[in-house]
Amino acid sequence: MIMKKNTWKGVNEDEIEKLSFDEFMKKIGSRERRTLLKVKSNPPLRTFMEKVRLVKAKNPKKLIKTHIREAVILPEWIGLTFAVHNGKEFKKVEITLHKIGKRLGDYSHSVGRVIHSGPGVGATRGSKFVPLK
Repeated sequence: MIMKKNTWKGVNEDEIEKLSFDEFMKKIGSRERRTLLKVKSNPPLRTFMEKVRLVKAKNPKKLIKTHIREAVILPEWIGLTFAVHNGKEFKKVEITLHKIGKRLGDYSHSVGRVIHSGPGVGATRGSKFVPLK
């Protein structure tokens, strides 16, 4: 029986953390590549990435709270858990192999699903004649 290994763009799960930054940059999209190249000129993003490295070194199980939704998920973040703010609350995001190269905000949706019920009293002219319970 052949076991299918998890891969991300041709790189095995075991090799992904050993991937150099330049090799990683070649595998991600141009928009994410431009964001990572601008890290030096973006102080909040730079300090956030330094904070993530410190937290991973000290306590990888710790939840990292952030408002920075535009941060690109790096291979070294596999196994970490973030609490990403969606405008109202913090949503928990666990980093797995398939989330690499995307952004944190992609997994913390800011707009919820709206489910409408039947019309309320006064919603339509015909609702005047609907008996209330």
